Amino acid sequence: MSNNDIYLLGIESSCDDTSASVIHNGKILSNIVANQEIHAKYGGVVPELASRAHQQHIVPVVHQALKEAGIEKKDLNAICFTSGPGLMGSLLVGTSFAKSMALSLGIPLIEVNHMQAHILAHFIEEEEQKKPPFPFLCLTISGGHTQIVKVEDYFKMTILGETIDDAVGEAFDKSAKILGLPYPGGPLIDKYAQKGNPKAFRFTKPKVNPMDFSFSGLKTAILYFIQKQQKTNPKFIEENLFDICASIQNTIVSILMDKVKNAVEETGIKHVAIAGGVSANSEIRKRLRAAEQQMNWSCYIPKFEYTTDNAAMIAISGYLKYLKQDFSDVSVSAKARLKVDH
Repeated sequence: MSNNDIYLLGIESSCDDTSASVIHNGKILSNIVANQEIHAKYGGVVPELASRAHQQHIVPVVHQALKEAGIEKKDLNAICFTSGPGLMGSLLVGTSFAKSMALSLGIPLIEVNHMQAHILAHFIEEEEQKKPPFPFLCLTISGGHTQIVKVEDYFKMTILGETIDDAVGEAFDKSAKILGLPYPGGPLIDKYAQKGNPKAFRFTKPKVNPMDFSFSGLKTAILYFIQKQQKTNPKFIEENLFDICASIQNTIVSILMDKVKNAVEETGIKHVAIAGGVSANSEIRKRLRAAEQQMNWSCYIPKFEYTTDNAAMIAISGYLKYLKQDFSDVSVSAKARLKVDH
């Protein structure tokens, strides 16, 4: 192994996925994710159960990541981990494990901001993955976050607009719940929308600042609409499920695209990326590809495995920090609240 070989272990435990990844000079060698099925029956993530499941998963997940990468613990140059934002109990599991492992191996520790990591997933060395040039705009959309970020450098980011209430992933999941679909419902809305008419039903878009988002009013409008229709036709949902899903998805994605257009006009930046769990949505991907043709944007869409919470994005962020020798002290602590520009 040459001196130029940099092997890092990334650990992600911000919510309900326990993940470990090994990166070698910017290239991902393994990316293991253990999902927690237990939350489905509660209709959302239960923090106490999530942290317990992380404790069960973290050792086997790290072991599997090293095994798949074909390296041993002694080959690692540093340990990177998610310090926040996220669920405190979940973050503490990853933080304490990363600290202990770094101390036992006598190697540096690198803390990673989860929100920055979603964006930096675009810089993983992949043959078919084109990397956005600086500056670029990134629409970061997930179950907990919705924001438009101006990215001027790997760790120089500014929030241009964000949600003033609910995140877009939550809007998808709550809408699915209203329709009686199981959790997580966002992917199901996407699936059923493929077979429906997106113009079948109209929902009004909330009026907020040009680059900010609001989804709580939309959720309420969908709820009242469904209740009203069911009074006259109790079978309204099952008879119109595909059209309802297509109409909800069309409204949500139109809101996202309107805000991105406003950000492009405001900044003059035509390089647009998406990141976060909801960036797996087929409609937002389709609209962005169309925008490349219609509005002359350059769009950057991550591979599916790098959209949801995963340790590969933590590993690439840690690698970029490692190159700057930006290490953390062992006194570093988990932070439930952390902005992308900190």
